[in-house]
Amino acid sequence: MTTESALWCVIGCNVQRRGSVVADMAPDERPIGVFDSGLGGLTVMRALLDLVPNENLLYFGDTGRFPYGPKPAEDVLKFSFEIVDWLIARGVKMIVVACNSAAAAALESLQARLEIPVIGVIEPGMRAATRVTSNRRVGVIGTVGTIASGAYQHAASSLDDTLELTCAACPGFVEFVESGDIGSDQVHVLAERLLAPVRAAGVDTLVLGCTHYPLLARTIADVMGPDVVLVSSADETAFEVRVRLPNPRVESNPRSVRFVTSGDVATFGHLGARFLGPEVEQVEEWTWS
Repeated sequence: MTTESALWCVIGCNVQRRGSVVADMAPDERPIGVFDSGLGGLTVMRALLDLVPNENLLYFGDTGRFPYGPKPAEDVLKFSFEIVDWLIARGVKMIVVACNSAAAAALESLQARLEIPVIGVIEPGMRAATRVTSNRRVGVIGTVGTIASGAYQHAASSLDDTLELTCAACPGFVEFVESGDIGSDQVHVLAERLLAPVRAAGVDTLVLGCTHYPLLARTIADVMGPDVVLVSSADETAFEVRVRLPNPRVESNPRSVRFVTSGDVATFGHLGARFLGPEVEQVEEWTWS
């Protein structure tokens, strides 16, 4: 298996059909709101740009308060509610929590609070892994907060209680991505150390339980070896968005794609364009009061 083929973004199968589209209702021009602690959610944005190509998108990267992974769950919950309030004030019709740490800490609370659909990245990623694995041994890597939350363990037991799940926290991965370093010797050495538990467990499938990690896919694949399939939740999440989208827009009107960051605009713009592509033309600044 090549490095390129090792990264699976499995889409289109067995997604629960909730919120089906009503064909005779007018297209909803409101944007889909997407947020992450920083740049990692751009992997989900890339999938949304491709899979729901007519939709307006509004992305908020909370790089001013990055990283979320090591922070207490109550802080991540507070940040998530603040960002969602910000998105709601700008009229979004759906929210994608494109951050595993935020999804682990806040997804259920947000879904209970809001009337619009709120989609996370944890269950779609695990759902894909259950379809891919042959030996039923699945690894999950994520931030300290995500792994400690037990969210992936809960999702796995709900989807398939025959899975043997091995989870490992990978502190440092997110920081390397946010600094633009995704292929240095230092990253490779860190990956060899942090991935040792999942390698020892003999997994044949590895869930990248942080939206930053697909940007490290080449290094992770090199360390894990050619027989291990990497699963990213980005495309799977975007497919669920497409299925649950209320009143999709039509192609006749040009769409709007906006990027907002609470951190350094120039850094976000430079790295965002590098990781996502030319869609990151302009980045707006937001400062928390």
